[in-house]
Amino acid sequence: MKTKIVLWGANEADEKLLIGLELVDKENKVLIHKIPEAAATEEVYKMMMDSWREGKEITWPAEKEEIIRELSVAEGLLPNDIKVERTDVISRAKAEWHFVVLSSKLYHMYNGEVDDFKDKVDQLKDFDSALWEELKSFWTKVQNQVQDKNLFRQHAGKLRAKTNELFDAMKAMKKTADTEFKKQSKIVVKEFKEKLAVIDVKVEKGLGLKPIFEELKKLQAKVKDAAFTRDDRNDIWKKIDKLFKIVKEKRFGESGKAGNSGASRLEARYNGLISAINRMQGSIKKDTHEKNFQTKRINVTDGQLEAQIRQAKLVMIEERISSKQMKLDDMLKTKVELEQKMEREKVKEAAIAEKAKAKEVANQLKAKIKEEIADKQSKRTPEEEAELKKAADTIAATKKKRMEKEVAKEVTKSTGEKVEELLAAEMPKAEIKATEKSNKKEAKEEKNDIKESVNEKSEETSEAKTELKSDGFLGALTDKIEEEVDVAKDLCEAVADKIEDVKGEEE
Repeated sequence: MKTKIVLWGANEADEKLLIGLELVDKENKVLIHKIPEAAATEEVYKMMMDSWREGKEITWPAEKEEIIRELSVAEGLLPNDIKVERTDVISRAKAEWHFVVLSSKLYHMYNGEVDDFKDKVDQLKDFDSALWEELKSFWTKVQNQVQDKNLFRQHAGKLRAKTNELFDAMKAMKKTADTEFKKQSKIVVKEFKEKLAVIDVKVEKGLGLKPIFEELKKLQAKVKDAAFTRDDRNDIWKKIDKLFKIVKEKRFGESGKAGNSGASRLEARYNGLISAINRMQGSIKKDTHEKNFQTKRINVTDGQLEAQIRQAKLVMIEERISSKQMKLDDMLKTKVELEQKMEREKVKEAAIAEKAKAKEVANQLKAKIKEEIADKQSKRTPEEEAELKKAADTIAATKKKRMEKEVAKEVTKSTGEKVEELLAAEMPKAEIKATEKSNKKEAKEEKNDIKESVNEKSEETSEAKTELKSDGFLGALTDKIEEEVDVAKDLCEAVADKIEDVKGEEE
């Protein structure tokens, strides 16, 4: 826990201040350093953050003011005329520093007991089993406080060092047991290595990987309960890890590298966030469990000092849970946003992939057609070349004829209108009626002649089309010719009808 914090605040006049808070645990007081904004340069801020917080001496600005306040559960760390934005930092520091003071008192009490034990051990001439058990009982009590985290690491370390010196002075008789333990560890290591060698052979032979994987898991569980020296345990762990890696690579294959697409980046970020959320939830769960434990133990403590420590620790844990919950809420909000972005990115990339796939299919089809055309061209006979040229000429002629018929249609229309005017002016109605029937008969016969000619051309074209369709390559061209012929046929019929009408009126 940090006993020095630096943050920005303001006084009653809303003037900015750079504030440094320092816990003086031996005196149960808080020393507050106030630096006006005009004197709070970037250099001063960095010195406080990088040096002062780490316990190094720094040169303070002349404008700095100091305030000393008693550390109290009922009152805040700062006076009422100083406001800060990060009130959560102040609340957490207050809870933690109260715990720091009580923990320091507990350390000094235990340190006094260690000194008493040292005096007794120094006076010993022979091994005293009663003192050994008493020292063991004392160290068990210290360890319980360490496990409950009622002592800081540096305090526990000092107590451990002094206690170990006392144990070292009394454990000569235990060397034999230590030597025997090392021998036993070597025997157990040998047994595990033999089992691992058998598994290694199974892997090399390519036997079933799933049973091998399960066998490794069981062996790993046994290692946790086996009695090893530290070096022997590490040796076995390395061998097991190596075999696990080999089996996983053979069973699942090497994991591919993450892509650079937007969806891949979002997925990597999402997975990292999920991992962080799980860790934060686990941390909150652990703190909640610790809070419940402290609540149960608070009424069965050994003395008032321990009760005060547990109460302070309870407050500290609650502040820690509150701070973590705020972070967890932010992460859950980000999780929802990322899920929405991932969904949009997947839709976008799916559309792009579909478009690319369609384009690829089109290119493949185009290349295939081009290849088939080239192949047909290389295999085409002179007769086929002539037929193809004839078909092309037919298409060109049909288009030309269609254009001529369109012009003729317009001319015929104009002529018909002129003839109609002359007949209306010069021919008696009786003569028109007399000649209508005869002229219509002649016009009808001419129309039939035109239709017959068109049909003959259509039949010739149809026969040519049938022959051309026998060649798959010319199929599309033949269909086009048929379409053009149909258009020409319709135009001819329309012109014939018009000529029939005009001639009937002219006669």
